[in-house]
Amino acid sequence: MTKTTVPSLDGVDLARLPKVSLHDHLDGGLRPQTIIDLAREIDLELPADNADDLAQWFLDQCNAGNLVDYLKTFDLSTAVMQSEAGLRRVAHEFVLDLAEDGVIYAEIRWAPEQHLTRGLSLDQVVEAVQAGLEDGVTEVRESGRDIEVGQLITAMRHADRALEIAELAVRHRDRGVSGFDIAGAEDGFLPSRHREAFDYLAKNFFPVTVHAGEAAGLESITSAIFDGRALRLGHGVRLAEDVTVERSDDDEVYVNIGRLSEWVRDREIVLELSPSSNMQTGAVAAWGDELEDHPFDMLHQLGFRVTVNVDNRTMSGTSLTRELGLLVETFGYDLEDLETFQLNAAAGAFLPLEDREYLVEQIQAGFDAVRE
Repeated sequence: MTKTTVPSLDGVDLARLPKVSLHDHLDGGLRPQTIIDLAREIDLELPADNADDLAQWFLDQCNAGNLVDYLKTFDLSTAVMQSEAGLRRVAHEFVLDLAEDGVIYAEIRWAPEQHLTRGLSLDQVVEAVQAGLEDGVTEVRESGRDIEVGQLITAMRHADRALEIAELAVRHRDRGVSGFDIAGAEDGFLPSRHREAFDYLAKNFFPVTVHAGEAAGLESITSAIFDGRALRLGHGVRLAEDVTVERSDDDEVYVNIGRLSEWVRDREIVLELSPSSNMQTGAVAAWGDELEDHPFDMLHQLGFRVTVNVDNRTMSGTSLTRELGLLVETFGYDLEDLETFQLNAAAGAFLPLEDREYLVEQIQAGFDAVRE
């Protein structure tokens, strides 16, 4: 799916680096050929009849510069994910693609309520995806590699099923589900709309990440933290609106961090940044239209717990390896920086403490191995 040559770093193949993926949408990462195969089974008309052209169509459609148009492409991917077999295949292949990308731990988010048009129940679709994920994990391990995955059950923020979806997530917490999220059109749909669901999750000690700070700004982030009790911010890139940088007449640089951004930084709330996607959706338009304008580096330098993510592999024609390569090219990061991003992600993973500590050990060992 990669459309750009991925640079190496000091001769190191970035694909070899162990990675943690926290913000990876299942319905945004289908293989184009799989879409074609599944569409044929249900007589669904596609904008292209071969995998390469379909992949390019997704890229072209997603470069609209706003989240609303970007999200329209999901009508096509979700349309072929309405049967147990289709969901299981997509989830299985998703894990294989993660492993090829060097991912050793991933939380895969998706919205069960969008996969019910052919008569499946909410529990059935969750079980179908879990079966596919387990198929993928088994195949990866049989190939001599290792990977762990979990589901992030997502509610659509413009709908009114958040409490029902929260209950679904908790119901499957010991059967593959790691956490809860809300997604969809962000602007005009604050997390406070779903306060009852978030209260229920808090009472059940269930971890939450919230899409915030992408298509909407600081009010959305504030609501994610206050109403949603979010441990992570899905994107959160517009938190940079709460940071001002001033240069004095004698060329001294002064950085002012607002109360909200100070809270996020000091409490190490994870930012799930997705560089390519953030450019496509216009999330960083206030700072410019080139990757070098993305506030990723500023947030990193100021000590925020930044992580690198793909958001949607198919829509952005990307991989986690490619995203790291783009950041290396743009900001001159070294292996220590890339390792920090993975350790940040490991620290924010919705895992028990002991498992997070083991994940940290795996990351450190993997980076040490490529340095030898």
